[in-house]
Amino acid sequence: MIPIVIVNPKSAGGSTRESWSSIASDLRAHFGPFKVAFTKAAGDGTILARKYAAESASLIIACGGDGTINEVANGILESGADAELGIFPSGTGGDFRRSLEIPGSHREAARALREGRTKRIDVGRVSFTDHYGGPASRYFLNVSSFGLAASIIGRVKSNKALEWLPLGGVRGRASFALSTLQEVVGLDAASVLVKIDGGEERPLLTVNFCVANARYFGGGMLIAPEAKLDDGYFDVVNIGDIKTAKILLNAYTLYNGSHLNLEEVKSIHAKKIEARPAGPDVQIETDGELPGRLPAVYEIVPRALSVRVPHS
Repeated sequence: MIPIVIVNPKSAGGSTRESWSSIASDLRAHFGPFKVAFTKAAGDGTILARKYAAESASLIIACGGDGTINEVANGILESGADAELGIFPSGTGGDFRRSLEIPGSHREAARALREGRTKRIDVGRVSFTDHYGGPASRYFLNVSSFGLAASIIGRVKSNKALEWLPLGGVRGRASFALSTLQEVVGLDAASVLVKIDGGEERPLLTVNFCVANARYFGGGMLIAPEAKLDDGYFDVVNIGDIKTAKILLNAYTLYNGSHLNLEEVKSIHAKKIEARPAGPDVQIETDGELPGRLPAVYEIVPRALSVRVPHS
C-alpha cells in the first residue's frame, strides 16, 4: 500500500481544513504519492489507523496536532501490526514533534518523512476512570498529567473570549496563555496518594504531576528536559505546593527546563506509577486531551512503536 495520511481538518483551530490544498501540494512534491483519509469526529484517527494498519499499511502519517498523533498511534498499537508512524505537523502545540526534532515547516517535514529513518520508541499506557465512571485505558507518546495542566486544557476547550482572533496558532497560543492566567489565580494544590514502582503509597500535594515519556508539553514547555524516548523509563516531575506569585515569577523556567532547580519541584525515573485522589475528583490529561480522571495506573511499554524521524 502507498502511505496513508490521516488528516484532522479541525487541527490548528480549523486552519488545516482551510489550507489543505496547499499542505497536500507540499506533501506530494517533497514526499511523494499518498492516500488520504479525513477524520470527522474525536476518535476517528484511532479507528482509521487501526483499519489501515490491519490492512498492511507500512507507513501511516498523522497530519494534525498532538491529539491527532495520539489517536493514530493508538490505532497502530491496538492493531498489533508493525506499521510505522509518520508525523506531518499541522497543529497548534507541536510538542511531540519537538522531542523527535521534526521540522515545523511543511516542506521540511515532508522531506524528513521521505528521507528519514525508523526509530523504535517507548510508549506509555494509562488505565483510568472515564467520564462515565467506568474503566478505560489508552496509550500516550508524550506526557500525561493531572493538576494544573488538565485544568488549563479544560478551560482552553471551553474558552470563548478569543473567538474574534483568526484561526490557527495565534488563537491557540493566546487561548492557552489566557486560560493559564485564569487557572493560576486562586490555585489550590490537589491532594493525592501515589505509589512508585510498587513501593509504599504516600500522600502528595501537587500543583501539577507529570508522567513524561517525551520532553515537551503545554505548547513548548520543557517539562522533562532529560527524558529519552527509548530508555524504558518515564521521567516523573511533580510541581508541589507552590504559591501563585512564585509560579508567575518563574513561568519562564518551564520553557528552558530550569524549573527542576526550584525547591518545590521533584523529578525521578519510574516504570510504573499508581495515583488516586485523596479528596475531590482529579482530572487527567493525556497528550493534550481529557479522557477521564484518577485513579490511574501508568506503565511504560518499552520500544513498542516504530516512528519515522529525521536523519541525525
